[in-house]
Amino acid sequence: MKRPKLSIIIPAYKEEKNIYETVDEILKAHDILDYDYEIIVVVDGSPDRTAEEARRHRSKKVHVYEYKQNHGKGYALKYGTARAEGEIITFTDAGGDFDPKQFDKCVKLMEIFEADFVIGSKRHPASKVAYPLRRRIYSWLYHRMTKLVFGLNVTDTQAGLKFLKRRVAKDVLPRVLVKQYAFDLEMLVVAYQLGYRRIFEAPVEMQFNARNSGIKFDTILKALIDTLAIFYRAKILNYYRK
Repeated sequence: MKRPKLSIIIPAYKEEKNIYETVDEILKAHDILDYDYEIIVVVDGSPDRTAEEARRHRSKKVHVYEYKQNHGKGYALKYGTARAEGEIITFTDAGGDFDPKQFDKCVKLMEIFEADFVIGSKRHPASKVAYPLRRRIYSWLYHRMTKLVFGLNVTDTQAGLKFLKRRVAKDVLPRVLVKQYAFDLEMLVVAYQLGYRRIFEAPVEMQFNARNSGIKFDTILKALIDTLAIFYRAKILNYYRK
């Protein structure tokens, strides 16, 4: 039986130091596998040479899109999804934090369990994660808050590695309004409210990229504001089911 095509979507902003190597590692890991794939790099209004670095790859598997204004990660992912051809879509980070050799494992889990989502979890018992202590603390606190408020049966909403069926993406993503900091959370909240609850967590191998910028106070504040907006839409307005 023919295996599904995988669309790998990478949102990129100020990633000129990382993007070539990130795409290169994905190409090396996937060219030996038995399913078709494409890599979609969405350059989100980046003022540097991110787009030029991504286009250094001459592979027909690599498609680079860019626009002038920065809109945020969520917007970039929706933009890439609208152009994806694969039956399975994955979102991954431009910084190369995740080893692309583990993507095949997630695709197999999607097939075996007929999952709506397979999401990477830093808290999975089999995960191998090198992650700064401060980020671990922020992540744990945010997880506890979102689990209490939204009741999501997942241990990690924010890990930047997620796989979902294309038909699920086409239903869920148009309802997602957050364009940046809490996009991952809102996507899962929308999926839950629409009945897409076959969500499985997979262990990840993650090496924190120190070249990426750290978490700042204003980033945390904006993420909390986005989270409160999601709560208002989900619990007060019942917006996502409309």
